[in-house]
Amino acid sequence: MYHIDINSDVGEGVGNEAQLLPLLSSCNIACGAHAGDANTIQHTIQLAIKNNVKIGAHPGYPDKENFGRLVLDMTTTDLRNSLKEQIQTVKNFAERQHQKLHHVKVHGALYNLAAVDITIAKLVIDVVQEIDDQLVLYVPYQSVIQRAAEGALQTKVEGFADRRYHNDYTLVSRSKPDAVIHNAKEVLAHIIPMIKDQQLITSTNEKLPFQIDTLCVHGDTPSAFQILTEIHQGLKSHQIQIY
Repeated sequence: MYHIDINSDVGEGVGNEAQLLPLLSSCNIACGAHAGDANTIQHTIQLAIKNNVKIGAHPGYPDKENFGRLVLDMTTTDLRNSLKEQIQTVKNFAERQHQKLHHVKVHGALYNLAAVDITIAKLVIDVVQEIDDQLVLYVPYQSVIQRAAEGALQTKVEGFADRRYHNDYTLVSRSKPDAVIHNAKEVLAHIIPMIKDQQLITSTNEKLPFQIDTLCVHGDTPSAFQILTEIHQGLKSHQIQIY
């Protein structure tokens, strides 16, 4: 029997959380900076509790206009303070409902930058440690932040179910027409080798080593519900358990 965690970025204004949460084992809740507000955070936490889904914070650059997908020119102090405030906000809302924050996964441009920039990676790790060193950090495979977090925080290595990869493990830019996989059956074909063979098939059909603990389906992908439904059915037929 194989096992995998299925996560999604939620509370980002799409409004599909009631559909998605029953199909997840963990969720990453937007903290109000790139998307979301107090109401969406509270509502998503309630759905997570109802569906026994692990609660995570999903902080990013404070830039709703660009949905946190552009690198902002921020001082280290300002970025640190913003991340602390964002994570603490979700943590506080969870604790008011007698729940423990489980993990942190940074969003968008900040996620991609922390994967390659040691200064940003260490800043993220320091902030998470300062808030709670028992929090799990979701990180990309073979990334700078994965290596920097060793011995400092527990990590879960993440793969993207609905995104194409280059041969260097970076994601194909969303500006490219085939960057996002919208077809649920294609997503399933993409992830089965990841889980069963520890193998990534890239956009050019290269086969690379790929060891992951969690798979993300983006909540703002229009076909997210269909993808997750197909994943559930497909994983069962492959004896893969979602935990």
